[in-house]
Amino acid sequence: MQQQEFRFSTGVIAYPILFVLIIWIVFWFQVRVHYGIKSFGIYPQSLEGLRGIIFSPFIHADVTHLYHNTIPLFVLSVALFYFYRKISWKVIVYGILLSGLITWVIGRPANHIGASGLIYVLVSFIFFKGVFAKHYRLIALSLLVIFLYGSMIWYVFPVKDNMSWEGHLGGLITGFLFALFFRKQIAKPEKYKWEQPGYNEEDDEFMKHFDENGNFIEFKKEDEMDTQEKLENSSPKITYIFKENKKD
Repeated sequence: MQQQEFRFSTGVIAYPILFVLIIWIVFWFQVRVHYGIKSFGIYPQSLEGLRGIIFSPFIHADVTHLYHNTIPLFVLSVALFYFYRKISWKVIVYGILLSGLITWVIGRPANHIGASGLIYVLVSFIFFKGVFAKHYRLIALSLLVIFLYGSMIWYVFPVKDNMSWEGHLGGLITGFLFALFFRKQIAKPEKYKWEQPGYNEEDDEFMKHFDENGNFIEFKKEDEMDTQEKLENSSPKITYIFKENKKD
């Protein structure tokens, strides 16, 4: 991939903000207009519960639940759109569908709602993708994700009541599968000039300004030297002839 893969664009911030704004608007609608949409979550092993695969990421139990999902969803979405722009929408859309389907298959008979499944998709995908890429920037991103959200791994197990650990586990599995599926689409920045094969330090105009010890050497440019030589050549030359005065 070229350096433009890592170039900042408006969508890097705009799309995550839009997504977060939508789930807050849905929550406002749920509280103010129609509280019944809360039942549009994933209800496993039922045909009616299949609709929750699409709707559940936008529905939350209360404002605390929504707040806890908002910040990681925004941060991880920004990282996704910046480092993996070409496949970002595929990861989000297919991630919602596949993690929701896994939840529908393995989940307990309950109403599973919230964007946490998608968050686990992003955490898992970004971590494993960076490991598979073997590129220092993406590995650093993976380590940062683990530092920020590594403790979330415990919630893929049934360690807390009234929490959809099945949705978390489905997101974790989905992110790992996507990292494998998109393994060949590794985003790597363009190498610097000195990192490219065939680079010769002696031919680099910038490196000519430094000696073997790394000290800066100031010398005139070729244009300035040519101008100085022309001035020297065009200046009048005075020749002195000395004649000895011999006396008889």
